Amino acid sequence: MSIYRRILIPVDLTDDSSRVGERAKAVAAVFGAQVELLHVVEFVPVEPMGETLMPAVAIEDELVKRAKTRLAALAESLGFAGAPVHVEAGNVKAEIIRVARERDADLIVLGSRERHGLSILVNLTEDTVLHGAPCDVLAVRVGTRAASP
Repeated sequence: MSIYRRILIPVDLTDDSSRVGERAKAVAAVFGAQVELLHVVEFVPVEPMGETLMPAVAIEDELVKRAKTRLAALAESLGFAGAPVHVEAGNVKAEIIRVARERDADLIVLGSRERHGLSILVNLTEDTVLHGAPCDVLAVRVGTRAASP
């Protein structure tokens, strides 16, 4: 019996997403695990009580549509063709934890950026996921320093 059977890979669709996906792919290969990719669209209207609220729904739908296309392309480039891909709309932190529970994930692999100064006080996504996840979490260091050999 494998320790990890289902790995959830939440990505932000930046250039760092490939790095996170490659690490998850390596872990999945070792354990023979299935992978699932997730992207969360978190759209906040500029004027939530103003006239722009009606078009905000259309904007959010367009963001979700574009994210699905980009996530499918990322899955293909990583060799995850046929793997389940999920695009959700909502709070990034809450959606990652919710999808991990619903999909019965054994491991979440996500990117983590180095922080300095006052940014250390900010509760970032990886912190919330680490403490709220129903499973293990692997944080892959991403960003400019992580990209250096």
